[in-house]
Amino acid sequence: MTGAPLTLLLVEDDELTRTGLRTLLSAQPDLAVVGEAADGAEALQLATSLRPDVVLMDVRMPRMDGIEATRRLRADLEVPPKIIVITTFESDDYVYDALRAGADGFILKRAPVGQIAHAVRLVATGDTLLFPDAVRRLVATRPPTARQDPAGPRLPVPLTGRETDILRLMATGLSNPQIAEHLTVSMETVKTHVSNVLTKLGARNRTQAVILAYESGIVVPGQG
Repeated sequence: MTGAPLTLLLVEDDELTRTGLRTLLSAQPDLAVVGEAADGAEALQLATSLRPDVVLMDVRMPRMDGIEATRRLRADLEVPPKIIVITTFESDDYVYDALRAGADGFILKRAPVGQIAHAVRLVATGDTLLFPDAVRRLVATRPPTARQDPAGPRLPVPLTGRETDILRLMATGLSNPQIAEHLTVSMETVKTHVSNVLTKLGARNRTQAVILAYESGIVVPGQG
């Protein structure tokens, strides 16, 4: 391994769960747990002072839940950390709201430590969607009101044809290099298109953009 380890902040109100996560993740040579918080308010303070690379964020907590904490971190910090929601139930409405608030993805608390560590590494790169099938299943449980526009699927801001292609490929979980290979274009071209998509949609990350694509009907859960 080269370079400094990725730094983590654990946010979980159950002390036993938090201790277990710390023990397991600290054993990974490329990960370092630098702080722990028992609620969202404490998470804001620690994230501001410690500036971790990734926050593992529970959603159901006292004082301030993970949804509000995610929203505040995205709004208050010029360079916010990556945020992974850790949850007991993947169909939880809290998880969906946290993703819409700007979380980069979610993972189940019962997932093997190797999968959780992989999720941390994946979101740290920022060039792919974390577990796209799980995100797709979560979105598919939502009421399809936004997909019932009689005028057909539409986004709040129009994208070019190539940008729409990029968004659809993002929704399948392809990374930037994979998109570049699929479209036979350069990595820099893909990065430019992805940046333009996020800017036009007002999305903080790929997950937000893909959720908006599902909600608008540009991408349909279960297809592709």
